[in-house]
This record gives sequence, structure tokens and C-alpha cells, in this order.
Amino acid sequence: MKIATLGATLAGLIAACLALPAFAQEELDEQATEKALARPYSPYAGRNFPTRPFFGDTHLHTTVSLDASFLTTLGPEEAYRFARGEEVVSVTGQRARLGRPLDFLVVADHSEAFGTIGELRSGNPLLLADPIVKRWHDMLQQGGETAFKAALEVVGSLGESKIPAVMRDPRISRPIWQRYCATSDRYNDPGRFTAFIGYEWTSNNQGNNLHRVVIYRDAAEKASRTLPLSALDSENPADLWKTLTAYEEETGGQVLAIPHNGNLSNGRMFALEDFRDRRLTREYAETRARWEPLYEATQIKGDGESHPFLSPNDEFAGYEKWDKGNLILSEAKKPEMLQYEYAREGLKTGLKLEEKLGTNPYKFGLVGSTDSHTALSTAEEDNFFGKHGGKEPSAHRWSKAVMDFGPGRQILGWEQAASGYAAVWATENTREALFDAMQRRETYATTGPRMIVRFFGGWDFDAKDAHSRMPAKAGYTKGVPMGGDLRAAPKGKSPTFLVAALKDPIGANLDRLQVIKGWLDAKGQAHEQVYDVVWSGDRKPGADGVLPPVGTTVDVANATWTNTIGAPELITAWQDPDFDPAQRAFYYVRVLEIPTPRWTAYDAKYFGVAMSAEVPMTTIERAYTSPIWYTP
Repeated sequence: MKIATLGATLAGLIAACLALPAFAQEELDEQATEKALARPYSPYAGRNFPTRPFFGDTHLHTTVSLDASFLTTLGPEEAYRFARGEEVVSVTGQRARLGRPLDFLVVADHSEAFGTIGELRSGNPLLLADPIVKRWHDMLQQGGETAFKAALEVVGSLGESKIPAVMRDPRISRPIWQRYCATSDRYNDPGRFTAFIGYEWTSNNQGNNLHRVVIYRDAAEKASRTLPLSALDSENPADLWKTLTAYEEETGGQVLAIPHNGNLSNGRMFALEDFRDRRLTREYAETRARWEPLYEATQIKGDGESHPFLSPNDEFAGYEKWDKGNLILSEAKKPEMLQYEYAREGLKTGLKLEEKLGTNPYKFGLVGSTDSHTALSTAEEDNFFGKHGGKEPSAHRWSKAVMDFGPGRQILGWEQAASGYAAVWATENTREALFDAMQRRETYATTGPRMIVRFFGGWDFDAKDAHSRMPAKAGYTKGVPMGGDLRAAPKGKSPTFLVAALKDPIGANLDRLQVIKGWLDAKGQAHEQVYDVVWSGDRKPGADGVLPPVGTTVDVANATWTNTIGAPELITAWQDPDFDPAQRAFYYVRVLEIPTPRWTAYDAKYFGVAMSAEVPMTTIERAYTSPIWYTP
């Protein structure tokens, strides 16, 4: 191009640009200009709500836990490295790596005899001054069968609360806790990976699992000032809450507790009595609600959403059941225990108690986590490393007991669930933002896949809101997110909900989205209803209202499937057709994937083994959102 031509072209462009303001002044009056400035053209400008869920594990054990210390050599450092996406070598010598890094991790080692087995092995002189501990040390040094007997004795003494006092000595536990907190700080990388400080308080009264994971919002500077409460000090949850209160008062920090899924509590997790068998009071309800905003709905030791006995009309209830007894299988499960163990029934019980006490002690959001004792947060079906070192991948792990308390008191390896993860809608990946989102219950549980799930409740959602590529904009503007509250129903209106899910990018397509509703009638009786609100394909409910199955593409022999059925995303605006403004209610969403191979199918294919007919080879992975409550 000649210089003269180029100059003329540039002059024309400049003239056009300079003319724009004049043109705008001619076409836009002052009011229109102000309106345009108040509402930016960019739909993302000024956005201040959470735009993505962060996925992590709130319940992982390492060799610091007394029980895990005999089954793995991997500690918190390896746990954080693995969660960040690094490759590590498991205790059985197998190379392991996540398909995708996690966003956050809580290493939640048991507080009972916290880290003392490592000190015992290394010969800490304070410990060896006790003759019983000295004998255990010598047995462990011998290795083999002798070391195994020592391990059984140590774990047995803990279970019977007869562990030597020296193993609870603060002179030993305090330096361990301080190092533990410092390790978490070292791996915490705000904006990229969050390493929470935490521990598990392991109440196991009469074998009934009432465990809680404690999570700190704080760094080591505050968290290390006080020591974790041990169940050897008290097995009463009320004493844990007092300890958390004392911590916040002393340090100015913040903590919360997440109850372990209750299917091994034998009816104690959502009981109508407290730990001392006294009827619940308003003070108890307020205290529990204050400290326990979340509940662990799914993990390796089974799923805790619902049970077929409790929800006989729910065809998808009873996923990955663990309903044989309590944690040590010393007492068989009785049907009347089930209503006080599962999340859905706990939410219904909470409505009853709120009407009676004025406060709902069971007003919790939902998360999933692994409870793995391998230091490896694996919830992927094709990458499942099991409950503990004895259940890492092998040709026989499916048939061997994962928990063995004698004849008739066993859980077999195939009964482990490759579950789950916690999803948190936070504004950024930091301790503070994630913790605050947990406090407001803006969370959901998944059994492993990383589907993206939105759930909003309000009074004015309509079909147009479901046509947006940014449903959250309407969701936060017109309603409340999962974990929120609806009050004072406008006259003549029923609540509306904006429900959306996007498949895991490398996972299975979606079958359907369901809204689960629980409510109290005029007589104070609790009810539930499962609504299919949006689904894939052109299926239509039958005359009985039941939606036909989505089908299956699973090739069990080759442990594969195809995404030729189902949908990559589902979204709808749904209105409760049975709403009564006088009735307390809650609503949450269950997302169901199409069938896929279970971890047992991957094991059978990899090791070339044939498993017995009772072993399930397929699974329907899912997610559960935190509820939205309606209070008259």
C-alpha cells in the first residue's frame, strides 16, 4: 500500500472514531446515557456472586491417625501433594494420581492419641517410660506377626478407652499438632489450592458412630494455640461444642463441625434425645444448629441420603447401603433405628423439632467426602484406592473383609463405595471464602463426579430464567441459593425453583433432575415426595406417574460406557404443585447420571477376575444439593 493511500485510510478511521461522540449525542438523550452507564453492556461487569463450585474432600486420614498409622506410611504432606494433582506412591507400592486436582482438602486425622504411633516407633523417651508402651514399641520393632499383634493391642486399647495416659500427654501431642498445622499452612496456596486445618473427633459410644470433622477457618497461628478435643476426654457432642466455643473465645478464630454420615450410628445421629438420653431442649437445638451447618451425606462407608425402608416409593433410594449395624457391628440394625440415621429423614425430624422447640437442630446442608485412611482422596470409580492400605487395588480386595469383628460381623471389600466429594459455591478458592460458603450451606454432595449444580428458590422464577446461559444471575436476583430460606409466602403464590445441572466434562451424561420435598401436615406428621422435574430424551411418565428408565450403555466386561443416551445439561423452572403456605417444608435437588461401570467392574477387568453374583457392577452416580427451607 502506498504511503498516501495508507494515510488517507487512517485519516478516515480517525474521523469516524471522532464522529462517534457526536453521533451518540444526537441519538441518545441524557436519560438513556445514564441508564446505559447504570447497566453495563458486559453481563459480567459488577458480578459479585459465586460463579463456580470448588471440589474437595473434607474428611481424609493419614498415618497421623492411630488406626491408619498401621495401614499406611503416607502423611499429610503426601495427602496434600496428591490432592493438588501430584503423583505419589501408595503404601502398597502403587503409583497413584488423580484424574484432576482437587481445589481443597481437609486432612482430618483422629484426635485420639493424635500422631503418637509415629513417636512410639521412633522411641520418644516420654512414651517409653510407660512399660505397656515400651512393650508395644519393642513388638513393632520386631515386625511381622509380632508387630501385627502390637497393632491390634493398641487399637483395642483405644476402642476400650484403656489407652495409657502417656499417649494423651500434651507434651507429646502439642508439638505434633503444631507441626500438623504448620504443614497445612505450607501447602495452603490461596487462589489455587486450599489446605484446611482440621481433625476428627471420634465419639464411638457403645460402638455407635457419632464422629465429627472439625474444620478451622484459621491459619496455624490461631489453630495451634489449643489442642483438639479427644473422645477419650468426652464422647458427648455437647462437650465438643463447648470446646469449639472456648477456641473461638480464646483466639477470635472460627470453626465448624461436620457430622460423619449416620448410617453406623444405630439411630443416634438424629435422635430425639441428647447423648444423656434427655429430651432435646431449645438450647440444645440452637447449639447444634450453630456448630453443625453441614452433614456428610455420602462416603466410603455407604451413602446416607435415604433408605428404601424409609422411602418405599423412591426408586432411587438405598444407594450403596451400609445398614447391618453400628460401627463395630456389635449391635444389629433394627428397622426403627433407620429414621434417625439418614439425611432426608433427619431433615423431616428437624421440621418437627422446630415446630416444638422453635429452632431446628437438623437444619444442615449436604457434602460428600471420602473418609479414606490411605491419605489418597480417590472417589473416581476407575481410580479407587479403597478405605485403607489393606484395600488398595488387588485381585482379591473385593472378597476380603474391609471391617472384620468376627463371624457374622463383617463388611466385605466390594461393599465399599467410591464416594464422595464436597462441592462448595464460593467467590474464590481461599480458606475464608470456602469456610464462609460452608457456613451458609451453599454446598452440595457428589458421589464422585464433578457435575455443576445450581438450585435457587423464590416466588417469581419462570421459563425465561431457564433459557439463560447465566441462571445464577436470575437466581441470586430473584431468590435464594441452596442452603437458604423462604419465608412469608405472598398471597396466592407457590414457591418456584430454578434447577440446573451440567455434566462432569469427562463424566457421564445426565438422566434427570429431581426435587425432593419434605413437609409437615396440619397434624404435625412428616411427609415426602420425589418430583422428576426435568429429564433427558423424549420419555414421558406413565399413567402411574413413573418416568421410564433412561436405559444403559454399560459394557461390564470391558468396563466402558457411551454417552449416547442422557443429556449434557438439564435446566428448568419448576413450581411446587402441592404447596400449602401453612406447612413447614424443605426442598433439595438430586441429580442422577446415566448408568456407568462401578469400581468393581474396573477391578474385574484389570485383574481378570470373576466376582460373585451379589457384587454390583454398575452404578448411578449422583449429587445432592443442600436444601432450601420454607417456614410459614
